[in-house]
Amino acid sequence: MNLQTKIASAASEAAAVLERLGVRQALWSAGNRPVRSPITGEVIAHVQDVDAEAARTAIEAAHAAYLAWRDVPAPRRGELVRLLGEELRRIKTDLGRLVTLEAGKIGSEAEGEVQEMIDICDYAVGLSRQLFGLTLATERPEHRMMETWHPLGVAGVITAFNFPVAVWSWNAALALVCGDAVVWKPSEKTPLTALAVQAAFERAVARFPEAPEGLSAVIVGDREVGEALVEHPKVPLVSATGSCAMGRAVAPRLAARFARALLELGGNNAAIICPSADLDLALRGVAFAAMGTAGQRCTSLRRLFVHESVYGAFAPRLKAAYASVAVGDPRVAGTLVGPLIDLAAFEAMQRALGEARKAGGQVAGGDRVEMAGGATAAYVRPALVEMPSQAEIVRKETFAPILYVMRYSDLAEAIRLNNDVPQGLSSSIFTNDVREAELFTSARGSDCGIANVNIGPSGAEIGGAFGGEKETGGGREAGSDAWKAYMRRATNTVNYGRTLPLAQGVKFEI
Repeated sequence: MNLQTKIASAASEAAAVLERLGVRQALWSAGNRPVRSPITGEVIAHVQDVDAEAARTAIEAAHAAYLAWRDVPAPRRGELVRLLGEELRRIKTDLGRLVTLEAGKIGSEAEGEVQEMIDICDYAVGLSRQLFGLTLATERPEHRMMETWHPLGVAGVITAFNFPVAVWSWNAALALVCGDAVVWKPSEKTPLTALAVQAAFERAVARFPEAPEGLSAVIVGDREVGEALVEHPKVPLVSATGSCAMGRAVAPRLAARFARALLELGGNNAAIICPSADLDLALRGVAFAAMGTAGQRCTSLRRLFVHESVYGAFAPRLKAAYASVAVGDPRVAGTLVGPLIDLAAFEAMQRALGEARKAGGQVAGGDRVEMAGGATAAYVRPALVEMPSQAEIVRKETFAPILYVMRYSDLAEAIRLNNDVPQGLSSSIFTNDVREAELFTSARGSDCGIANVNIGPSGAEIGGAFGGEKETGGGREAGSDAWKAYMRRATNTVNYGRTLPLAQGVKFEI
């Protein structure tokens, strides 16, 4: 099958994949919302939006499911997640293909996203037997003090187009073992993958009779559907992934009703290359972090600080990598950079490059790549921009493959520049000097939620808590103790004696 045939068949291929994934045709063929593939720009499906009232109905059903699900022992809840992991293993290739068709990721990245879902299911199954509380020292005799963790309620999940399925799984796998129900609003740009995941979940539920109806729901729609999720009093937690602007709209509304906000927002991520760095290693790390997923990861590398002593050796090699990287249809073997999600993303990239030029930047790349059969698709060659300083445009996140490269002479100054942006998601340093590495990861080092040594800022594993600081929102998902966001803590004091001593020596005799 030649390239043009592949490009022309995106709609028919999507239909075949959806059928194999068990998604009912009525869910993707007869709706009011067109779904476009970034590979060609063509419409590949029509899904049905729900309105705010339907969203509220789904939330009420999820709350009823939670009331039953919280009584199922946590290890049994883990068994449902294990069954979901089995379903995901079975459909990994097809679901990955749908991610490619709908989000434009190359095959290895798309299947890697599904593998991430499988990994978090495995993690959550083990976690279902480890929802530990503490036994605490008490000052009162014949008393025991402890903390216990209980299910929270309905977890609302709002996801973005760039990781259309993995981010849901980070939240859902943990929420389910913690005893919560889940209502998911996917990005309007990538609803098909959400429908496919819901179909997989329903197959898992069919094998698990203790799961109540309404335990997981997908609500496709625009802003009013998201607002219904954010404002509903029976949704005590909303995990929202998206832009900083979205976070600014969501957080105050949740705070107004004292609900929890788990926010994963922008990331203007940086890397530092030190004089002692392994330049071969650094080149590979920088190339993937900056160009992978066409620069559309929240952890994509956007700023690079290279020590002046190695700049002359490193910069030409990086330019050569940028000039040679294969841009094209992500379904074709050898492609490393697929399309931007849409033409609006390309236009935003061009505006940013224009501002960079005005600030003295020397731009290589950034031009549109024309694809046969894809006139309305947005393929672009990644842009490498050598900047004289960290100008204002560099401090802004542009969700596109732009890498700003700057020289530095002093590590303390490089760390200051790393931190001198509103966002605080991910960062990295390439060095073979243990002092530099330890400084970067210390309290005086990177102020980001993720600080790596000798790997790029992109490509986190599920075992660690994922998230960032400042305008990134402060939320944490996936591993470590991120599970605590989905539960409520109770401190319990038990008096097993016959007296009533009061804390702090208080006397109250009657």
